[in-house]
Amino acid sequence: MKTTNFSYVFGVLGVSLLLLWLGVYKFTATEAKLIEPLIANHPLMDWLYQFLSVQTVSNLIGSTEIIVGVGLLLGLKKTKVALVSGLAAMTIFSVTLSFMLTTPGTWKISDGVPITNFFLLKDLAFLAIAMMVVETNRVILKS
Repeated sequence: MKTTNFSYVFGVLGVSLLLLWLGVYKFTATEAKLIEPLIANHPLMDWLYQFLSVQTVSNLIGSTEIIVGVGLLLGLKKTKVALVSGLAAMTIFSVTLSFMLTTPGTWKISDGVPITNFFLLKDLAFLAIAMMVVETNRVILKS
């Protein structure tokens, strides 16, 4: 293993597990319908529904999440795989976070405090871990 930092490995395992779990869930009709408003309101993704069904779009996203999750796990042993998978994970989590800006009704006021769909905010931590994967492996490849 290229790194012995327990917190690094633990973070990568957590992000990989989430990507694998949610990736598999994207193959269900329930999740396909749940993400439909997020995709349909995103200016870079809404076009997908012009060519593909709701389930097919969800399956493509799920497949991507599974591939990146597996890549992150393999990246614990392979530096180049980690770098590519980290960049892909950064893209996934950046897009997911952007849903907070593109989906109507995401932000609400409750008791005078702005709140959002907090399930999206978890991706801040996951984005940070993906960035750590990229930075760690970029440094390893340079040396």
